[in-house]
Amino acid sequence: MTDDSLRVRQVTHYQFSWAAGGAGEDGLWTLQLVLDEGAWEEVLTVSADDADNLQDVLTNTTNVFYDIDRRVLMFGVTKTGD
Repeated sequence: MTDDSLRVRQVTHYQFSWAAGGAGEDGLWTLQLVLDEGAWEEVLTVSADDADNLQDVLTNTTNVFYDIDRRVLMFGVTKTGD
């Protein structure tokens, strides 16, 4: 098994960035995900509303995972039956 064969990884760090758009245009928000302590990184382009919502969820969720192939963030882990 290699690092590239792991397709679902834990988000260990994240960083939002904003870049100014052209005159009269909206800026560009990105979310950089650091997965498994730097074994993989992913950069997502997000809307301002998504950035706000994601910041709230990432701040309040202990375990966050990212499916690299499907580009899906998964928040929290709950044991079945709980």
